[in-house]
Amino acid sequence: MLGGCAGLPRKTASRDGFFAQRKLAIGIQLYTLAQAAAADLDGTFASLAGIGYGAVELAGLMGKSPAQVRASADRAGLKLTSFHIPAESRAPGDLSLASDAGSLAADLHMLGISRVAMPIFRIPKRLGVMQSGEGFLAFLTRIAPHLTADDWKRDAALLNEKGVALAREGIELGYHNHNPEFAPLGGATGFEILMRETDPSIFFEMDAGWVAAAGLSPIELLRRYPGRFRMMHVKDILPSTRPNFVLQQNPTEVGKGLIDWSVLLDAAFDAGVRDFFVEQEPPFTMDRLAALKISHDYLARL
Repeated sequence: MLGGCAGLPRKTASRDGFFAQRKLAIGIQLYTLAQAAAADLDGTFASLAGIGYGAVELAGLMGKSPAQVRASADRAGLKLTSFHIPAESRAPGDLSLASDAGSLAADLHMLGISRVAMPIFRIPKRLGVMQSGEGFLAFLTRIAPHLTADDWKRDAALLNEKGVALAREGIELGYHNHNPEFAPLGGATGFEILMRETDPSIFFEMDAGWVAAAGLSPIELLRRYPGRFRMMHVKDILPSTRPNFVLQQNPTEVGKGLIDWSVLLDAAFDAGVRDFFVEQEPPFTMDRLAALKISHDYLARL
C-alpha cells in the first residue's frame, strides 16, 4: 500500500522532538538548491543555517575546490556529512567513483566527510544516451524499464570493489535508491539483488519518498534489512502519486504528504539510521527555500 506506514498508529509528538531528543541535526541534500548553490554558495548555506538546518549532503562541488566548499560551510556553521558520488563523472571536475580511491578520499577528508553514497544506478551503454532536447529525468524514465538483473548485479560488484578501496582510506560507501530498483524482474527486484550481492559493509541510504512512490512501505523495508540502512532522504509525496518504477512522483513538502514521519523516523532510528537529509523533487509550488523551511519546521516539531 502506498504511504509506507499503513496500519501503524500515529504517535503523539514528543515535547522534546525527535531530532532534539536524539541530538541529531536536521540535514539537507543540496540537490534541492543546486542552481542557487552554484550561483551563491555562501548565501545558500547562510539561508539554510538561518532556517535551522545543521548538516548538508553534497551532490557536487559546484565548480569549487573541496577546500572552498568546506570553508563556505564552516562560515555558515554547517557540517558536511555526506556526498553523492556517481559511478562516473557527468561534469568536468566532479568527483566520481571512477577516480583513484586515494585522491577521492583526500578530497572527502578535506570536506570533513567520511560517508558517501552512489546516488543512482549506472546507465548501461546498450541503452544509449540522451536524445536532443531530452532532460536527464526523462532519459532515466525512458530507460528504466529496460534494466535487467545483470545490470543490478554489475552495480553490486562495483559497490563491493569501490567499497573495499575506499574503506582502506577511511571512507564508507553506500547506495541511494530511486524506484526502478523495486521493479519485478522475475525472481527478484533490483533492490533485492543489491542487498543480496553487496558486502554488509556497503550501507544503504533510503529515499523514503521513492520507496513510497513504488507503492512500498519504508518501514517494512527497514525491518526486512536491519542494520543495512544508515542514512535517509526525508522526502514526501502526495497521495495522488500512482505506484510506479519509472521515477515518477507528485512531490510536496515534508509533513504535507502521505508519509507518517512521526512513526517512520522512530523506525529508521531503531534500524540504525543516523543521518537524515530533507530533499524535495520538482516541481515546486513556492520558492524552494520557503518549501525547505516548511519541511524543516515540521520536522523540528515532531
